Amino acid sequence: MSNTLDKIEAKINAGQRLNKEDGLALYASNDLTRIGTLADKVRKKISGDYVYYNVNLHINLTNICIGQCKFCAFGCQGSSKQAYALTEEAMLNRIANAAKDPSMKNLHVVSGLHPNLPYEYYLNMIKSIKKNFPQMHIKGFTGVEIMHFVKISGKSIKTVLAELIDAGLEAMPGGGAEILDDDIRQKLCPNKATAGEWLEVARTAHKLGIKTNASMLYGHIETIEQRINHLLTLRDLQDETGGLQTFICFPFQPNNTALEDSVSRTSVWDDLKTMAISRLMLDNIHNIKAYWVMLTLPIAQLALGFGANDIDGTVGGEKIMHAADVHSQKALSKETLIAAIKEAGRVPAECDCNFNIVRTF
Repeated sequence: MSNTLDKIEAKINAGQRLNKEDGLALYASNDLTRIGTLADKVRKKISGDYVYYNVNLHINLTNICIGQCKFCAFGCQGSSKQAYALTEEAMLNRIANAAKDPSMKNLHVVSGLHPNLPYEYYLNMIKSIKKNFPQMHIKGFTGVEIMHFVKISGKSIKTVLAELIDAGLEAMPGGGAEILDDDIRQKLCPNKATAGEWLEVARTAHKLGIKTNASMLYGHIETIEQRINHLLTLRDLQDETGGLQTFICFPFQPNNTALEDSVSRTSVWDDLKTMAISRLMLDNIHNIKAYWVMLTLPIAQLALGFGANDIDGTVGGEKIMHAADVHSQKALSKETLIAAIKEAGRVPAECDCNFNIVRTF
């Protein structure tokens, strides 16, 4: 295996792209230190020593969802005691409270696939945010949500995205990609966008000038080969459009999901290896996110040595991941994030939803 890693390292040093066999070989290796060192070297070459974060508030408009995905602990039926759908007034009040912090300039707006709310509900929410809080940068709606809007409105992907952009949408998150394999999606989330639909939303958004993120949910029923295929699919999309800003690998949290009795939480070893391999395979995506909400801050901090250069943000109001009983805090202060980044020997860079740097520390 050391000979295989020697060959992979030689390719990296020569600036050559890794292939599927290289990715599988990296997963087969137990030399985590060496894999991490290679990823850190690539990270430094691509993005230097900046670690991006933002001061952000999550707005989850509703948890009522027709998806009923087996890996989700957030979505529920309308008859559930936990069911809710925010009114415009409630949403604006939540933002107003957060906006008391002058650093709060970034909103992350996502929700369930509500069976009855019209497309105009979501469109008008974005318009209302921009009207009342013009200083806020709005990142909103996954590719899965956009496809839901397409189906309930009868409009095209391009029209829906164009209308949301006109309303104030500036960027899109990377959720809903899960594993871009329709066999897996049919087993875990048959009621939402296919792999091809998710990719087409991203492709269309990029053509319209909207940058998006991309993610991978790993550690459930997928194989290692399917993880690598997922990364290669995203790399191909980025070759085509150049519109992906950051990649997030989410370790599956089984608690409170339909899979909690059959799947165990991934190990830290797997988390760090997956982070590093993502950095090595995705040579054309600038940022790799260590999402502390899923990893916990200490592991996210450690991941900064395994290829990551983005640690997300303060993440006030997040509900989707915490519904799976993750063990991270509900939110972090900007000071805590800055201290964690500095402790890792990196330069904290506060940014907006399109990675424009606001200030460095």
